[in-house]
Amino acid sequence: MTLDPKTALVMGMLLVVLSLPALISAWTDRRAPVVGTILLFGGCALGTWAWRAQEGGFRLDQIPDIVYGVIGQVIG
Repeated sequence: MTLDPKTALVMGMLLVVLSLPALISAWTDRRAPVVGTILLFGGCALGTWAWRAQEGGFRLDQIPDIVYGVIGQVIG
């Protein structure tokens, strides 16, 4: 089973969004942002792989359609 670039892009965006509260929480508690950094790098790596794996890359105006398409695949 291979990972679809569109699914990887959405997963990467989700990881980046999830990293923000972890980074902010660690910053305010004066802790090392280990989990937030791992999530951020993982999300960026997935997004970069998806962008390079898709022929021609992705355009900014395609992202909402891609997100809704992946959600539709997951739900039904």
